[in-house]
Amino acid sequence: MLGPGAIASKAGEAVDGVFQFGLVADAQYCDCDDRRTRHYRASLGKLKETVGTFNKLDLTFTVQLGDIIDRHVESFSDILLIYERARGPKFHVLGNHDFPIGSDEVVQRLGMPNQYYEFRREGWRFIVLDTSDISFHANPEGSEKYEQAEEIYEDLVQRGAVNAKTFNGAVGDEQMAWLRGVLAGAERRGEKVIVFSHMPVYPKNSHNAWNDDALIEVFESHDNVAAYFNGHNHQGNYGEKNGIHYVNFRGMVELDTNAYATVRIHPDRLEIDGYGRELDRVLEVSNDRVPA
Repeated sequence: MLGPGAIASKAGEAVDGVFQFGLVADAQYCDCDDRRTRHYRASLGKLKETVGTFNKLDLTFTVQLGDIIDRHVESFSDILLIYERARGPKFHVLGNHDFPIGSDEVVQRLGMPNQYYEFRREGWRFIVLDTSDISFHANPEGSEKYEQAEEIYEDLVQRGAVNAKTFNGAVGDEQMAWLRGVLAGAERRGEKVIVFSHMPVYPKNSHNAWNDDALIEVFESHDNVAAYFNGHNHQGNYGEKNGIHYVNFRGMVELDTNAYATVRIHPDRLEIDGYGRELDRVLEVSNDRVPA
């Protein structure tokens, strides 16, 4: 079914996308009893189903949008064994639940090149952000980044911000400077950009990254950002602002029904094929968006 922000395709339209990739959000596996709507153990079976679907398709790569585990470092072994069965390149995003060990150890365990990074495919640039960069869960108490998290969080609390939650985080100054440089480089090369992250930034929501407005400002200062894809809010969400699509994919860990997606890239649109609880969407990509 089509979700909010969707544009119905013409009946019988041929599927002629340049390439497509798979997306998984918030598997949040652990060998733990269910808690309200979260079925932790069931994520192993759900991810097996997902990988089975992906391996029947011609996917260029697969991305998991963070929180592949819920807790316990030993959870990585079981869930990664399944994710690694997906054919082709596989990429990870760091989520707030992924830190039962230090951030460097998590990056190594997941085989990531860094906490944030970028890659290219078929004339598109893909940027992976770490919204746990400045946070309580990813940094040891007393560290510089932990103290920065305390300052940002207290300021948000004083201002009554809806996203003043301890399970959120922010992109730090060093990463922000890197982001600006990557976007500028992609712009010079004429590359459209899709950003992957764990925490949403738009629309306003209690799950948003602490510096959501600053990130949106950076995205809008360039004309080549097409979309921002994230997890974190298990209910899912969608918004469009100044030509950029913000899609919050639904959490796999929730309920008995699975949730995952594929994204097909066309020059003028992104076609999201949702499975289970995830929605289908067709998002227009503007080739003449003016930066703010």
